[in-house]
Amino acid sequence: MTLADAYRRTLDSIAAAAESAGRQQSDVRLLLATKTVQPDRLREAALAGARLFGENRVQEALPKIEPLLDCDIEWHMIGHLQTNKVRDALRFASCIHSVDRESLVLALQKECLRLGRTCDVLVEVNTSGEANKHGIAPDDVGRLLDAIAATPELRLRGFMTIGAHSDDEGTVRACFASLRRISERATAEGRVTGGPPVLSMGMSGDLAWAIAEGSTLVRVGSAIFGQRE
Repeated sequence: MTLADAYRRTLDSIAAAAESAGRQQSDVRLLLATKTVQPDRLREAALAGARLFGENRVQEALPKIEPLLDCDIEWHMIGHLQTNKVRDALRFASCIHSVDRESLVLALQKECLRLGRTCDVLVEVNTSGEANKHGIAPDDVGRLLDAIAATPELRLRGFMTIGAHSDDEGTVRACFASLRRISERATAEGRVTGGPPVLSMGMSGDLAWAIAEGSTLVRVGSAIFGQRE
């Protein structure tokens, strides 16, 4: 199967999951998780129609940007971001999915002020409680939202999570439902700006469950590019 075939099959999976959940396919955007994928493969994906790409590591992202400048690509930063990598991250990313602490908010603000720009951000929440995952604890989200609200350079667009490392549908969906409730509260409080909230949740193995729980953006890598080395 070609990369283009895999891309189209993923779109079909999203459409089927959305229909099953009583939603429209247009409610859910597809972001390609591009960790370890080389620029020539990313160009194939762009030619197949992909427009939204997400990188996990700043140092891996930067060498990919220039070879793909002629492609109509929007880059997001979806991996854990160290404060000393913020300047490089903002060289390519229009949105940071992994804001999970106040020190990162302050570092992003400082760099945005230097550049004279704003930045869209998602708050990453560790809804599974697993120690090996990044993200702020659900009970601490309000404090972080206050910090973002005090920073005009950052626009809170929504939230991100990674489902529990489990094959049990109920366990994984509970993580996504938790994020949806957090988003609903924040939206009701007027904290989310720039349109309907983004719920970045669901990957290759659990995107249907995420869409059933309200995901508006799924991050897919292996289903399109194959298993990573």
